[in-house]
Amino acid sequence: MQETPFYLGVGHLLPYCMSGSNTTDFTNPSIFILLGIPGLEAAHIWISIPFCTLFAIAVLGNFIILFIVKMEPSLHGPMYYFLCMLAVTDLILSTSILPKMLSIFWFNSREIDFGACLTQMYFIHCFTVMESGILVAMALDRYVAICDPLRHSTILTNPVVTKIGLTLVLRSGIFVLPYILLARWWPYCRTNIIPHTYCEHMAMVKLACGDIRISTYYGLFLVFAGIGLDVFFITMSYTQILRAIFSLPTKDARLKTFGTCSSHLCVILAFYVPALFSFLTQRFGHNVPQRFQVLMANVYLLLPPMLNPIIYGVRTKQIQDRLLQLFTHKGT
Repeated sequence: MQETPFYLGVGHLLPYCMSGSNTTDFTNPSIFILLGIPGLEAAHIWISIPFCTLFAIAVLGNFIILFIVKMEPSLHGPMYYFLCMLAVTDLILSTSILPKMLSIFWFNSREIDFGACLTQMYFIHCFTVMESGILVAMALDRYVAICDPLRHSTILTNPVVTKIGLTLVLRSGIFVLPYILLARWWPYCRTNIIPHTYCEHMAMVKLACGDIRISTYYGLFLVFAGIGLDVFFITMSYTQILRAIFSLPTKDARLKTFGTCSSHLCVILAFYVPALFSFLTQRFGHNVPQRFQVLMANVYLLLPPMLNPIIYGVRTKQIQDRLLQLFTHKGT
């Protein structure tokens, strides 16, 4: 009886629900319907404009970062290798959600195959965890560069950076895999309509007709054991960095040294603040409108990929100089 109001509210989607014999009774449907942003369907075209703009800036900015680092030998160091990892992660993360979102907004193409839904879910959560890990690696680079500068080049060698990158890939892949296996394992018999713009984990497993507490508990474990530990390690790194900075003899030296960390700190805030806000509203914001939750879930995935190349482009002199040189050559 609780489902009746929902179906009355989205009666225009019933043709999707009845479009196949295997989805008519919603018993393990092969097709799911992404609703978009509930309650704002009429404004989807207008909402797509800022999201599309964010995506375009993210793609252009991150490709420029990758190109500049590749072409500039002076940028072939640990900090910029980690920045390239961050750029690739941002490109994959934003590409995982926006094409399908725009197909919903522009063409009303709401259907998504069950396997494609799980694949999208895996990529989104996997690369979110990976981005958090890369921020830890960048904090490690700043820690070694400031607290032990004479050994920076011997500690963070190219093989070590490669191993760190592979470790981050394996960690995120292994951490997120149970998420997907659990989502695939649950029986779905309530509805095949996901009130979201992408296959978000909790939005999907809430449609299962079994006891989903395992998925809920594992989600909390992933947040605290994965993201939580990353935040802890970043905090510890910057505690030591600040100690080293405040021990410097002059104010100019302190400001100059702190300036080498400012870009990384801005990127950390751009990633964790929207993510934390979205997590809290989804888990505990029962009085927060669902449309706002869905909007925030999209913003926290699309905003950092757009901001990261801008932050490093504006605040890193080497990247600025190479970018100006690139446009100057084109102009002549």
